[in-house]
Amino acid sequence: MTCIRHMFSKRPRLKVGRLLGAALTSCRCFHAELVRPESSGLPVVHHSQYVCDLPANHRFPMEKFPRVLHFLIKDQVITEKQVWVPEIASEELLRGVHTEEYLNNFINGKINEQEQRRTGFPWSEGIVRRCRYETGGTVLAAEVALHRGLACSTAGGTHHAFPSFGSGFCLLNDLAVAAKCLISSSPRRKVLIVDLDVHQGDGTAFIFKEEPCVFTFSVHCGKNFPLRKQQSDLDVSVEDGLEDKEYLSTVEAHLPSLLETFRPDLVLYDAGVDPHWEDELGRLRLTDQGLYRRDLYVMKTVVSRGIPVAAVIGGGYSRDIDKLALRHSIVHRAATQVWRECGM
Repeated sequence: MTCIRHMFSKRPRLKVGRLLGAALTSCRCFHAELVRPESSGLPVVHHSQYVCDLPANHRFPMEKFPRVLHFLIKDQVITEKQVWVPEIASEELLRGVHTEEYLNNFINGKINEQEQRRTGFPWSEGIVRRCRYETGGTVLAAEVALHRGLACSTAGGTHHAFPSFGSGFCLLNDLAVAAKCLISSSPRRKVLIVDLDVHQGDGTAFIFKEEPCVFTFSVHCGKNFPLRKQQSDLDVSVEDGLEDKEYLSTVEAHLPSLLETFRPDLVLYDAGVDPHWEDELGRLRLTDQGLYRRDLYVMKTVVSRGIPVAAVIGGGYSRDIDKLALRHSIVHRAATQVWRECGM
């Protein structure tokens, strides 16, 4: 925790960029309860309903989501005026990715015990509400990024959810819903999903395997979950124990060429922190500084080419919630530097 704060304690405050203006009204799937046009800082999407109650000692660190925002404000990375509040994702929006049967069962509590074990979550009205707000947050971050160039959510990255079932702590695929929403509202729009969570985004890869307007790029630990991988448009499987320098070199070897050849109109960036050496489910050896350099490189490389990017926090697992929340805030801190240096 001290290490992360020390990394950023001497960085200057965010400079004022351009105002949003009225262009947001042109977005057909825009989902905001509260618009913050008076702030020209980095947009950060957050909702108090990103959390719900879980059984005692549950492995999923649910409490991390509000703590991410807490540290961003406490450390003066952002102000409250930069926070954008999403609406809950509608059933119509979710049907763009998930089957009618699955949504009906999920929303109405008809998920059986075997299905609950596969997701890792007991069903509750709270988990349904949480997942729908999280998905709405990723959609909002993507839409705001299209107009402001860069935006981050304090949740998101549920890339193991398939159209007809959930898996691996993922019940709705927020990245897929956001991408589908954007290409549906503008058929010629192309979306690149850069997934740097330590686990392959198998659900996202499956959903878009025959969709030419969405390109899925995953760098993941090959021997980690899921055991059965799907085929992304580009999969890069790395070995256990990979450290900062080699990991960043792997990303650098692929990202620029993808941006040049695919030419996306938007990048959705899953900035999972589970490649960290202290992560309970990771198996890689990245440090705080390595995660920061990774996030800074990805966002600066994309934004410098005039391509908008929306970032979500992805996976991260630790019993120390504050240390984990600070680790997740690295992507917002890196985004703040990109925002300032690129004069956004």
